[in-house]
Amino acid sequence: MHVVIDGNPAAPPLLLIHGSGATGSMWAPVVPSLATKYRVITIDLPGCGRSEPASTYAVPQQADRTAAVLDELGARNLKVVGHSSGGYVATALVERRPDLVGELVLVSTGPGHAALLPEPAIIRALTSPPFGPLVWAIRTDSMIRRGLAATAAAPITVPDGAAADLRRTSYRAFRAILAANGDYIAARTVPQRLVDAGKPLLVIFGDSDPRWDPASARQYEAVPGAELEYLRGVGHLAMLEDADALARSILDSAL
Repeated sequence: MHVVIDGNPAAPPLLLIHGSGATGSMWAPVVPSLATKYRVITIDLPGCGRSEPASTYAVPQQADRTAAVLDELGARNLKVVGHSSGGYVATALVERRPDLVGELVLVSTGPGHAALLPEPAIIRALTSPPFGPLVWAIRTDSMIRRGLAATAAAPITVPDGAAADLRRTSYRAFRAILAANGDYIAARTVPQRLVDAGKPLLVIFGDSDPRWDPASARQYEAVPGAELEYLRGVGHLAMLEDADALARSILDSAL
């Protein structure tokens, strides 16, 4: 797994987990702010970006691979931040290795299938059969940027490194990851999984998210002690739409 570490080695650790088909470099706009307080660990999940493909992308196994990285780094009691389906891996990490997670922050993480909104046309063209595999193979940086912009509510600037890393992910891996994520929330919703976890939880949602119904974030209120924060005028990509607000929310959370 590709791992990048920023900040003071003696600072408390914080793990950033990206969403489906994304890469760790998507977090670039918020890392400098977070690194003022934390030792920031950013990963590319297996099958994504600079990490090698895997035989299975089942969410529990993705969590196990992430745990292996944290064990190797000697990191414990982390603040774990998951974006979108990265929140599923973060949740599975709580389920399988609760010793590693001190606090959990979910950013734009859809709680279950019922909250999913219709996909924009460009996303369907890039990711769905029958044309998805063909378009994926010839996709340009411009198409990647337009695809990301379709899930945002505010103008975004995609880091150059992120666009290059996104091109590394294969269509086959992307579709397998999507299917595995779907299986995970079909079995039990994220709030159901976290109700008895006993971990401090902060949920951050854009109030204009076009991918997941923003109102669905209130399902997390079923988790004892959970805090919910909406970012005004923000869609699905808070780290690209309002990096300052997202970093502030993560830094200010004293869960």
